[in-house]
Amino acid sequence: MLLTAAALATSRLRLGTLVAAVARRRPEQLARQVATLDSLSGGRVIFSAGLGGPIDGDFASFGETTDPVVLAERLDEGLDLLQRYWSGEPVNHRGRHYYVDDVTLLPASVQRPRPPVWIGGVWPNRPPMRRAARWDGVVPLFKTAGHGHPPRVDEVRELVGYVHRHRTDRRADPFEIVVGGVSPGDPAAARDLIGPLAEAGATWWDERLLQTSDDLHRLGPVLDRVEQGPPVW
Repeated sequence: MLLTAAALATSRLRLGTLVAAVARRRPEQLARQVATLDSLSGGRVIFSAGLGGPIDGDFASFGETTDPVVLAERLDEGLDLLQRYWSGEPVNHRGRHYYVDDVTLLPASVQRPRPPVWIGGVWPNRPPMRRAARWDGVVPLFKTAGHGHPPRVDEVRELVGYVHRHRTDRRADPFEIVVGGVSPGDPAAARDLIGPLAEAGATWWDERLLQTSDDLHRLGPVLDRVEQGPPVW
């Protein structure tokens, strides 16, 4: 609902979540929501997906399995179904976790063949990065950097190299590397922070708030940061 409001109030901003836990959702429902948002926004959706977490809170609290292997299977099978649903073509599927009997979901996504798909994960865990290599981008968190703290340049460079080595059949396709943190308000300091990350291979900057900050759930500081505009490097 929030992204729909953003779509109707803007004309150029790209819209998406960081990240959607596919294993918690019904793929057919999620596919329709994303396709509708893509239509309302004129094709401005980026779909970001991940395993979901914390697992105890996101799954165990609702009686869902907490087996990471099962959740990963649901994620991969769900992602495959999403892109098939977005095509607007009939879908038949007999999988380990999902069953589809001759279903066509319309409207198809505006973006063809589908909205870009970015995958979240925690580096240096390798499986989510190999998953990301099969899609259009990666949104990594880093074990060595708390939320809101920028990652180290050497770790970004290592991650970029790892993902690209696993894009064996898609090397020519665009691929996004999304890193983030709290950027300094001073333009020169922001360049000093983000410039080396961009040189290491990062293509998007995700402006965040520190999880330990009192401003984390307050609207005012977010609007103040938006008014400053994005950092330039």
